[in-house]
Amino acid sequence: MKPAVHSERSERSGLCPLVRQRAVSRGAPRRLRMGGFTLIELLVAIAILAVVAVLSWRGLDQIIRGRQIITHSMEDERVFAQLFDQLRIDARKASSDDEAGQPAVSLSGNVVQIVREMDLPGVAPRLQVVRYRISEGRIVRYASVPLANVGELRRTLAAGENDTWSAVPLMGGVGAIQVRVYVPKTGWTTTMKSVENALTTNNNNLKVPQLGNAPLPRSVTGLEVRISAPSLQYPVTRMFLVGE
Repeated sequence: MKPAVHSERSERSGLCPLVRQRAVSRGAPRRLRMGGFTLIELLVAIAILAVVAVLSWRGLDQIIRGRQIITHSMEDERVFAQLFDQLRIDARKASSDDEAGQPAVSLSGNVVQIVREMDLPGVAPRLQVVRYRISEGRIVRYASVPLANVGELRRTLAAGENDTWSAVPLMGGVGAIQVRVYVPKTGWTTTMKSVENALTTNNNNLKVPQLGNAPLPRSVTGLEVRISAPSLQYPVTRMFLVGE
């Protein structure tokens, strides 16, 4: 009875078991291929990933460059602030012309010289000679030891910097430093002749006895410093008052 049933099922399906098995075997690989990726699809996916990678790299590179620019700008600001703050202090502490025996602020090429007062704890007031000059593209502040008398001041003013002077580098990468001084009734100038004429005029106008022991009027009342550097698009200019 069983063979008859099997035969009836085979007849109703129209195919023998062997033929149906072969048909299933031929259809299976086709269904598997339909679930995969073609070569073109893989190439398109790779191209998209490459574009995304390039865009991501460019964005990251711009972020890094921007961070470096900000860091350098902050460093430049710090260096400029240090230089100009020290100049402001030295100009504010400048001695009077009669104490220095000459203009307290003087120029010589790219060198700025200031004779300033020093207040040391437990010691009588002293004078100090400070010079700003460019050395190998860097602005260096040279400062003498505290000077106790006129003789030491004269010798220090006549001599150059030596081992007793302190040297503090303040700013690098400087191309040039331009300095002008403000002389009352004359204006801004870069020539010491105008400063010396003002000092001579102040001495000649001195009244005897001097009222209230007031010091001589200053021959220089303002200082302008302009710094140029290859890294700067425009020179940086600052002005300082001389004396308190």
